[in-house]
Order: sequence, then structure tokens, then C-alpha cells
Amino acid sequence: MAAAHFTDANFEEEVLKSELPVLVDFYAEWCGPCKMMAPVIDEIAGEYEGKWKIGKCNVDDAPEMAQKYGVQSIPTLLFIKDGEVVDKKMGVQSKDALSEILG
Repeated sequence: MAAAHFTDANFEEEVLKSELPVLVDFYAEWCGPCKMMAPVIDEIAGEYEGKWKIGKCNVDDAPEMAQKYGVQSIPTLLFIKDGEVVDKKMGVQSKDALSEILG
């Protein structure tokens, strides 16, 4: 399963009101480190299906969400449970590091 796509318009419904905890990858198409993260995000999206909702939020397309969550560098990964940020990682993360957080 590919990662979900979050936008300003669907963020509240898809992320904040999600029954499952959510990993949001804030990225941009022009960002080299973000491109390095993309296959990792897609891979864990498949592995954690049913346990976590995993998706991407393009900062150029969703500036409101990026600003709301204080995203100053990308990639920034937010881990959200019950509408609240429980963890935040910036920069490229290994699959092992993400798996540790996701459980």
C-alpha cells in the first residue's frame, strides 16, 4: 500500500480524527533528502497497514499545516495519536529508527 496524501483540506479528517495513530512525512518535491525518505515511507506504509496510517504532506501544497506544526526543515516526521503530536523527527531517518518508534 502506498502512503496516503494529506493536504490542508483533509488533514483534520485524515490525521487528527484518525482511529489509528498517524505518521505524517512533511516533504517537498524539490527536496533531495525527502526523495531519499520516500521509498522508506512507502515501505513502512505497507508493513504497518492496519496499525498506523502513514502518509505524506507536501509543504508547498499544504502551507497551513506546515506552519501550524512548526515545520522549519524537511523532511519532518510527525507521529500523531488521538490528534496530538507525540513525537517529531527531522531529517532523513532509517527504516530501523522509524520501526522503533512505530513499534
